[in-house]
Amino acid sequence: MHKVKVDSYEVQHKATGEPLPPLDTVYYFDQLIDHDDPSLGTFQQRYWVSWDYYQPGGPILLMNAGEEDASAYIGYLTVSTITGYLAEMLNGSVVLLEHRFFGQSNPYPDLTTESLRVLTLQQAIDDHEYFIENVQLPIPGGDQVGPDKAPWVLFGGSYPGALASYTLYNKPDLFAAGYASSAVVQAISDFWGYYEPTREYMPMNCSSDVEAVIAHVDEVLDSGNATAIQALKDNFGLGSVTANDDFAWALATVLQTWQDLLESGSGTIFYEFCDALEVKDGQSAGPGGWGLDHALAAWGDYYQNSDFLVDRDWCFDSYNPDDYTYIGTYTDNWYRSWYWLLCNEFGFWQDGAPQGTPTLVSRFAQPERWERQCTYFFPEVFSSPPDTSLAAARTNQQYGGWNVSTARLVFANGVRDPWREATVAANASPNAGSDLQPHLIGEGFHCSDMLTAEGNVNPSVKAVQQQALQYIAQWLEDWKPSA
Repeated sequence: MHKVKVDSYEVQHKATGEPLPPLDTVYYFDQLIDHDDPSLGTFQQRYWVSWDYYQPGGPILLMNAGEEDASAYIGYLTVSTITGYLAEMLNGSVVLLEHRFFGQSNPYPDLTTESLRVLTLQQAIDDHEYFIENVQLPIPGGDQVGPDKAPWVLFGGSYPGALASYTLYNKPDLFAAGYASSAVVQAISDFWGYYEPTREYMPMNCSSDVEAVIAHVDEVLDSGNATAIQALKDNFGLGSVTANDDFAWALATVLQTWQDLLESGSGTIFYEFCDALEVKDGQSAGPGGWGLDHALAAWGDYYQNSDFLVDRDWCFDSYNPDDYTYIGTYTDNWYRSWYWLLCNEFGFWQDGAPQGTPTLVSRFAQPERWERQCTYFFPEVFSSPPDTSLAAARTNQQYGGWNVSTARLVFANGVRDPWREATVAANASPNAGSDLQPHLIGEGFHCSDMLTAEGNVNPSVKAVQQQALQYIAQWLEDWKPSA
């Protein structure tokens, strides 16, 4: 999901003018460490609340921040986002919940494999249930808003979007409705499809030249000619990257910036890269690009002389098991917690396409590169690289994947989202949706529909947002308390 800037944390109730606690006020909930063994006790799970539009009887809109420190997502309490927008329209309250083992919401004081055993999809799903059934929110009547008394709507984008789908599938009667943006519901180990929307929608001249360079890279790496391989790596300023799969991944990192794109102004690196390849002497190349020789030199110059690699302080050597990246077990280390989920639940390794399919990424980047790192991060669990395709298959079977049949769940997607092929909008998805599970597709990028600014500049994204409001409003009108 995209972070949203908050100009001021000061807030007052829109109807009464009453000053309310600042948006960055942190609240704590005593969450179970292990839902399968409550005797292990609780930990403090952080959450944030806005109720500037709330009227008693209105819905509670819960959003899980997913695989990062949730304090970076306080903007989702405001009308700059889909959650705040719907809260305004529906007189609701927004609750932002921090995911277990991310940020400061840690069941244990470290991220050892022993601690991480309770970092599973099911535990995260059960967190949602225990939270909404037991929390006493700091809003008017906040001790009387259990799911039997008040309608709750679960939101999320990207992984939290998938988590919203998984939760409603696993606990179909718990939430009144759900909203899943760019939801990666289909776990895929060999996820070369990540780059397909990029290839389809990036400037044609740029895709032509990137494909040409990558074909050349693979030809040189395949040759086994040590001199030619070293010269190739030196061209990109990557001569010290020893392993060929690490070198392949280093070239792919600039393509990952497609995920940052927004039409309202964010994420310009991708197009800066394409301009570096395609603009020569003030002129842009035609659809076929300038060709291999120019593109190879221009890409090398971009990597060596722009701020792209410098700003990111990339370290591409993945073969040192003693690197602190692997052995550091301190908390608030999102990458370690996320890698645990990738190794055990998802895969999602973003690699080169199969032979016979156009590819923007070297085929020397394969799932084995990342699966090997599972043994470095978690040697107590993985004595050898896991076959994460088996983990992905289990996740899809347990939580529905593309075949999720959950009612009262909106799926919102953008055709230019790099994660599209893991969502219900994927070309291979057999799920066409229905009125009870609408699949709303606009021209957006990753999680574009979660930002109101994106709707203001793209009518198709605005249409997704408005249709989602209509569906959710109708489902809430039909909702009846059971208490």
